[in-house]
Amino acid sequence: MNLLGNVKFDFMGKRKFALIFSLVLIAISIGSIVTRGLNFGLDFTGGTSVVVNFDKIVELDAIREALESNDFIDASVQNFGSAKSVQIKFQTANGDESTKLVTQLKHIVTSLDAKALVGKGDFIGSQVGDELVEQGSLAILYAIIGILLYVTMRFEWRFSLGSVIALVHDVIITVGVFSITQMEFDLTILAALLAVIGYSLNDTIVVFDRVRENFLGLRKKTPAEVFNVSINQTLSRTIITSMTTILVLVALFVLGGAMIHGFAFALIVGIVIGTYSSIFVASTATLTLGITRKDLMPVEKEGANLDHIP
Repeated sequence: MNLLGNVKFDFMGKRKFALIFSLVLIAISIGSIVTRGLNFGLDFTGGTSVVVNFDKIVELDAIREALESNDFIDASVQNFGSAKSVQIKFQTANGDESTKLVTQLKHIVTSLDAKALVGKGDFIGSQVGDELVEQGSLAILYAIIGILLYVTMRFEWRFSLGSVIALVHDVIITVGVFSITQMEFDLTILAALLAVIGYSLNDTIVVFDRVRENFLGLRKKTPAEVFNVSINQTLSRTIITSMTTILVLVALFVLGGAMIHGFAFALIVGIVIGTYSSIFVASTATLTLGITRKDLMPVEKEGANLDHIP
């Protein structure tokens, strides 16, 4: 069977264009992160979160207008579990200010619904937010280091570096999208980034596993040809997996409500970029590092070919 007959797309022939495209996306993402920064949520910046249970359904826009007219300019309003339950978040500098603003909030809410029940405000200090930023960054770093070690043990160090380069590529661009759009970046988005790392790695491992098999079978073919065959052989699996996952995430994004809106959006962006990187970025990086069939051949022990001699 001629495995090269399965090749439909010359992915590796377009790797230079893909490299330029990726570098442009990374440059835009880093530029936005440096100049615009991220719109950190209360999980990171500190502030107060209050859950209000209304006796009747009150439109969120009406709540926002009432808050803005009473100097709650940057307050976040979203449904919390049901149409009658609303979570209100606003920035506060300390616990005393938080208590004062929660009391003011009660008067605003009861003007909309006299039977509304305002829960106790949960205050998150800025120091806690700084610790979350640090711990979240370390979590991503530790995940990448663990992946580097795992892929090195399972495959070869060039594959390992190629997969890590693709993961860093995915994280930077996904975070860059949040910087450009200025969507709120909270702990759920951080969790989505870790999920993107796992998804992208799984896709890359599938491709690399087929590359390793084909390197041992297609002995007369160049590394670029082997990568092309392998990517095309796994392409249908990659597309089907990505599309079915994205369909679920789109449903969550549209119908899931504001609570998971950012989480679903981050996963949609991450999976699209991760699918692209597993085809182009990881493979291109591994090829650039000079992977050959010889690197994947098992090391022969000295005298192993003499074991049959008594």
